[in-house]
Amino acid sequence: MSAPSLADNAPLIVIDLQTGMFDGVHEPPIHEASAIVERARAVIAWARRGGRKVAFVRHDGPAGDPLAPGEPGWPVWPALGQAADEPTFAKSVGDAFSNAALGDWVAGQGAGAVVLLGAQTDFCVAATVKGAMARGLDVTVVSDAHSTLDNAGESARQIIGRHNGEFAEAGVNLVTTKALTGG
Repeated sequence: MSAPSLADNAPLIVIDLQTGMFDGVHEPPIHEASAIVERARAVIAWARRGGRKVAFVRHDGPAGDPLAPGEPGWPVWPALGQAADEPTFAKSVGDAFSNAALGDWVAGQGAGAVVLLGAQTDFCVAATVKGAMARGLDVTVVSDAHSTLDNAGESARQIIGRHNGEFAEAGVNLVTTKALTGG
């Protein structure tokens, strides 16, 4: 997977990399959690160096959920180093574009494309890929910078691999962190 030809203004959207995905308090950390943080940080640094905008998406779970607003698992994971001028868009369903403000923000960049990474592969990442494509955006997914948890039928590694294949079949550009960042 080599770096696709990306529009210079294609923003990076970091999906649901929240404290609850890493801290292990209510469920295990996502697959390869430490590596996901390092890859996400590398892609965020790449975006900033290139003058690309970066936005974070935060899932707002219902009352009592570990990702509910105000709960310890809710904030964007501090190790990602979100800058003060990088917006956070809330959502309560899988597709980050369900928050119209995110779509407006992407359009405000003059962007016809987005770069995506985050959690969980089989839920919010997959739904956001579909939501972006439904809005006519070209989508690039950082194939080794999204993750999930094992389920009863598949390991997280299998889920990630299957979804990368499905993304490619749907016309998504897949790129590794190393190919994208040159690192």
